[in-house]
Amino acid sequence: MEFVAASIADLPAAADWLLEQSAENRVFVFKAPMGAGKTSFIKVICSQLGVTDATSSPTFSIVNEYESANGPVYHFDFYRLKDEQEAFDLGYEEYFYSGDYCFVEWPEKIPNLIPEDAVEVNITVDEDLKRHIQIK
Repeated sequence: MEFVAASIADLPAAADWLLEQSAENRVFVFKAPMGAGKTSFIKVICSQLGVTDATSSPTFSIVNEYESANGPVYHFDFYRLKDEQEAFDLGYEEYFYSGDYCFVEWPEKIPNLIPEDAVEVNITVDEDLKRHIQIK
């Protein structure tokens, strides 16, 4: 399944589409090259979930927690992890298996720890700068 976002104005509709297509899932992994818009898309998804906290990339903190009408929302950025042990030390299981929304950037850093039912979100950018958002 694919959604094409021609501009940032299309991201709320893309977020609604993603959440609707994945209604039962709570762990989402985002795969895209640097600068493709993972964090921007996650910010919009959080907004659609009712998060009123300021959202930002958790590059240095690894995980940010936001409050929403749907309970806590967790946003991970594993870009700086050296190995999967660091995710164990963080207590990733408590987050991933909490039943709360978890949005994961750079899941390639922890391939053996991703839950089997996680939704994979792939973002590519074409020559017209349109974002192609695919879910698996």
